[in-house]
Amino acid sequence: MQTLADVYALPREITDFREAISQICVARVAPRAAEIDETAEYPWDVRRLFAEYDILGLPFPVEYGGTGTGTLMLNVAIEEIAKSCASSALILMVHELGTLPIQLFGTDEQKQRLLPRCASGEWSPAFALSEPDAGSDPGGMITSAVPAGDGGWVLNGTKNWITNLGVADFYIVFAVTDRENRRITAFIVESDRPGFSIGKLERKLGIRGSPTGQPSFADVHVGPENVLGEVGQGMRVALTTLERTRLGAGAQALGLAQGATDYAVAYARERRQFGRPIDEFQAIQFKLAEMELRTAAGRELLYRACAMADRGEPGAGKYASMAKVFCSDTAMWVTLEAIQVLGGYGYVKEYPVERMMRDAKITQIYEGTNEIQRLVIARTLR
Repeated sequence: MQTLADVYALPREITDFREAISQICVARVAPRAAEIDETAEYPWDVRRLFAEYDILGLPFPVEYGGTGTGTLMLNVAIEEIAKSCASSALILMVHELGTLPIQLFGTDEQKQRLLPRCASGEWSPAFALSEPDAGSDPGGMITSAVPAGDGGWVLNGTKNWITNLGVADFYIVFAVTDRENRRITAFIVESDRPGFSIGKLERKLGIRGSPTGQPSFADVHVGPENVLGEVGQGMRVALTTLERTRLGAGAQALGLAQGATDYAVAYARERRQFGRPIDEFQAIQFKLAEMELRTAAGRELLYRACAMADRGEPGAGKYASMAKVFCSDTAMWVTLEAIQVLGGYGYVKEYPVERMMRDAKITQIYEGTNEIQRLVIARTLR
């Protein structure tokens, strides 16, 4: 019989896998984090490492070569990786973001064609929704798709802020198919399609090891087998996907907050001023206590939201938005406080907390800005 204590504890299989991921990240990912940030190069070696240890199988059911372990385990893994390197955590995050639409809305043929190759780590996806003038408002989308004579479609337009640009083997692309009625449709577009080009890559404040930019589509033809979901129902595909994947942004933020807290605690224990370690000063103790407190509170909210998603509970979307907002705001606050604990050393690149602060900022912006998430939460209260 399950006890109340069991309800508030992670299952043993999750804690064991978390420990294994932690060991991998400490030994293999953390030593690469500063170099990944400095060079702004995609860490192919880390991706191969994740594939080797089945980490890239976490977003997928067993029948497609995945682990079948669910949303909670996936986000525990993202959190653990982000403690060491937020750019590397994004490899796993976008693996879910670019394939969840196929899992939720794809045909059997699409699932068999694409998901096993992603679960093995052979292929990587991307999710192309935002545009230069259509970020928080996807209804302002310009990219279009018109029917071709063979039953397929021809896409034209430019996207923006697309993660995995130039790395992905295929893109989930959203395009207007009925402008009069503001209807969009989702398409699967392979990266080797004629007319597809990578375009401009952004020079970013943080998450520099993950390429982001503006793919363009010039008369890109796809067949009817590459339409994802129903024609005209692309907004449903996008919003249903993001309702789940914004948990990954929360998990990444949580990992950054915990990583910064852990580093600040260790530093304060060793750093001496006025003849004693600075963690003996109440001003520093209160900072560290508040950092740990907010991070722990965010973890409870995130794990609750993940468990609700796994169980398919009503209200899971609201909790996902709350977790994303709270964890990302916490990450930004905690990383700034970590810099303050380190003082001048926190401001230089030889120490990781300045990188963590730069990485944390985007978690308040992508997967739906925190302003949009607060609007989503408010609407559930009416």
